[in-house]
Amino acid sequence: MMRRCNLLIELCIAIAAMVFVVPSAFANGFDSWAAVIVAGDAHAHSGAPSEVFDNGRRDIAKALVAIGFSQSRILQFSTQPAKDQETHPGNAENDAIYSGFKRLAQQASGGCFVYFTSHGAPSGILVGNSLVTPRAIAQLVDDSCADKMTVVIISACYSGVFIPALQRDTRMIMSAARKDRTSFGCGEANQYTFFDECVVKSLPAAPSFPGLASMVQSCVAQREKDENATPPSEPQVSMGAVIAGSLANAYAFSPAPTGSAVASSP
Repeated sequence: MMRRCNLLIELCIAIAAMVFVVPSAFANGFDSWAAVIVAGDAHAHSGAPSEVFDNGRRDIAKALVAIGFSQSRILQFSTQPAKDQETHPGNAENDAIYSGFKRLAQQASGGCFVYFTSHGAPSGILVGNSLVTPRAIAQLVDDSCADKMTVVIISACYSGVFIPALQRDTRMIMSAARKDRTSFGCGEANQYTFFDECVVKSLPAAPSFPGLASMVQSCVAQREKDENATPPSEPQVSMGAVIAGSLANAYAFSPAPTGSAVASSP
């Protein structure tokens, strides 16, 4: 009789451990991170009107919510905010992006996620009517996030030029192209740029941000091969020593609660 009671007690303890430990294994902590996603232009490379960057902005925000980011901590900015009645983004002006994200990041207890998608040049990325330099983006991240765990993704031609200015041990940086290469897919007929499309498609299956980077690199290379787009853009990745282990383990991706939506910008 005593042995049976002991077995029952052990069974109850094991069940309790499963109840309280298993869910925590899926809590990746991204709900306490601050995120900003900026579509920096509303034109194709030809100059014709295009939704290509806004499509990426909108759907990358949705994908973030699906892996555990909080809808209330995602800011979105667009150069044509009035056209988006779904997410109501803020106007992509440098001062608004800076002040809005700095305020959000300082209120958030977790890390930072920064994503810019637009046309690029060897000296920076287009945001509205301004060419924003690597130093300016680095200042945004430094002032908003300091030494917090931070993931920065720059989707633009020549975006590898941003990596040196942004590098820290606590940061992962990914660019859509080498500093001396263009990226592809910003025509008026494209739904997304090649790089943004690979991010949108890869996020649901990726195990972590380092895993996402590898998947996106392979996806872009295949898409460019299929389209005979040359020379290859060769997306770049820089992984700080401190953040590498955290992103692969403590911040592995997990599904979001059913019914989550995308946040709008204030």
